Amino acid sequence: MTAPETETLRAPAPAPRRRAWRTQAPIVAVVALGGAVGATARYAGALWWPAQPGGFPWATFWTNVVGCAVIGVFMVVITDVWAAHRLVRPFFGTGVLGGFTTFSTYAVDIQKLVDGGHPRTGLAYLAATPVAALTAVWLAVVTTRRVLKWRQP
Repeated sequence: MTAPETETLRAPAPAPRRRAWRTQAPIVAVVALGGAVGATARYAGALWWPAQPGGFPWATFWTNVVGCAVIGVFMVVITDVWAAHRLVRPFFGTGVLGGFTTFSTYAVDIQKLVDGGHPRTGLAYLAATPVAALTAVWLAVVTTRRVLKWRQP
């Protein structure tokens, strides 16, 4: 019996790092650009509609709900209707909408409400945000699919 060739036991050589970086760099760039756009829009909304101390943080609530509804429409459009460029989803879905919606501000708002002596408002916000956001995604997906199906010849 002979030993197997040593060449067949070796793992394939890894792809050069330079090639991997070239394919990932545009994605990282568009996510960063989109994130800056989305976060700026969210910040503008918070300035326009500031939360009152101890009050329900409506700006963050509606930002998250609207952002989730838009992601529902967007995902249907780019998966069911339109073959988007490879950078569209990272730019808009991950970047813009990821920067626009916010889990961190939601968590800080809850903490501020509880620490400020408004635990019921904090609990209401804690429960209402994910329920409303998930409902918004679901309604947006269902509505978009129905509208697109209705529009087909």
